[in-house]
Parts: sequence; C-alpha cells; structure tokens
Amino acid sequence: MIQNYKLAFIGAGSMAEAIFSGLINQKKVSPENIYVTNRQDEERLHVLQKKYGVQVSSSNEQILAKADIVILAMKPTGIKQAIQSIRSYTSENQLILSVLAGITTEYISYLLGHKAPVVRVMPNTSAAVGSSVTVISPGEHVNDNHLKVTESLLKAVGIVKQVKEKDLDSVTAIAGSGPAYMYYLVEGMFNSLDELQLDRKLGEELILEMIQGSVDLLKSTNQTPKEVYLNVKSPGGTTEAGLNVLENQQFQEIIKDCIIKAAERSKEITKEMSTIPKSTIT
Repeated sequence: MIQNYKLAFIGAGSMAEAIFSGLINQKKVSPENIYVTNRQDEERLHVLQKKYGVQVSSSNEQILAKADIVILAMKPTGIKQAIQSIRSYTSENQLILSVLAGITTEYISYLLGHKAPVVRVMPNTSAAVGSSVTVISPGEHVNDNHLKVTESLLKAVGIVKQVKEKDLDSVTAIAGSGPAYMYYLVEGMFNSLDELQLDRKLGEELILEMIQGSVDLLKSTNQTPKEVYLNVKSPGGTTEAGLNVLENQQFQEIIKDCIIKAAERSKEITKEMSTIPKSTIT
C-alpha cells in the first residue's frame, strides 16, 4: 500500500532516522522514495545518504515538490518559523505526519494555512529495529483513508495504536520517553558488572537476554507484574534481598514520578508552543 509513496522527512535527527531506517530494513519503502532534509547540517545528510541510500537535499522546495507524505521531524523549538519556511511548498493533497511532541494538529494546520490532513504520530527509537510502539492521533481534516495509509506506514516499524489527541501528553511520557528510562535502568545494571567481577561482554549479554525474557513472559501470562515477581522471590533469598533495596529506596514511586513529570512537561510544551493567537480564531 505504501511502497510507491514518496516520503519527505523535514528534519534528519534520530527519530527521523529510526523511522526511515525501519521502513528500509523492513523493505516497505525503497530508499529512492525517501527524501531527507534539514536546515543546516549538510554533513549529517551526506552520512544518511551514504548509510541508507536515501535522497537528500538542503532545499525544502526540492524535497517537498516530490512528496506524497511529509513527516515533520524537526525540533519543536522554532516550529513557527520552521513550518512557515515550508508552507508554500506544501498542499492539501499531501498527508502531513508530525512527530513533534507537544505541537497540536490544530496549531500545525494554522501554521500551514490550508486544510492538509495532519496526523500526530508518536513513535520511539525502537522503530529502527521494527519494534516501535507508535500512537497516532488524527486532526480535523483526516479521513479513513489517511488513517489507513498512516497505520500501514507505521506498522512497518512496530505496533500502532490510535488515541485521542488530548491523551497524547500522557502517552508520550510512556511510549515516547519510556525507552530512555529503560536504557537508563540497563546502564545501571551494566555498571554493576565490574564490582561483581563478571566478564563485561558476558554480563551485558545476560542482562539483555534477561530483560527480553521478562518482557516475553509478561506478554504471555495473565498474571500481574507483582504476581510474577512474587513467584521469583523466596523468603531469605537473593531476590528478596534485592527487592528490599528497591522498596526501601521507593523505586516504584520514583518511576511513577518520572513518568508523571514527563507528562506534565509535555502539557507545558503544548501550552507554550501550540497557542493560536485569539485574533485568528473565528
């Protein structure tokens, strides 16, 4: 369904790379149909071109003229100037996908100045290996066909769930930012290996396989996480000793506070950066 579409990525950061590399790796879109641009870093574009075979240009006009789908993947800061610089090269015939945290579809439509369908999408960097959890939220001018195309595109890099736009701030804190929390946890586990006097390579492999196995078990059982870890814990055993440290340090409260803070920040960004001037609202 999506193989013949031409995709233009406005922004060449890690999220853009994760998405188009996933599409290429899954053989869903050929590199010849993927166009990438950014405002300043031409060296970055050359690296991506050499690595993936994608089409690159520092010219927004050249990139957008060929695009069926436009993916807004630039940094949210300066979004007003960024979209105003491309708006004359976009049209209502293009599907606009935005990975910009905190920027509403309404505000993007306002900046574009026309009724192109806009869908907010929140993938994560696991898209690069086809394992993203991506949530999507359609804007006012999106129809069922636009949603089918969006889902078809993003299912190539993982699972896709549709949510209401008002829930995106909360979802961003989990599905969007969540991988970073997991990497931080894994880093802490890696850091224990030297003190344990374990071979670094062996220890890291064991940790990653343990995490994968734990996820697989949780996905295959009807038990709650608490029931699962209580099954592992024995009175006076090693698991209990470790869990006691986590409980004493209120580890679950820390994780909860981390996620809530991320959601609050997403709401702040939305308020700061997606406010439409009242004089333009009719």
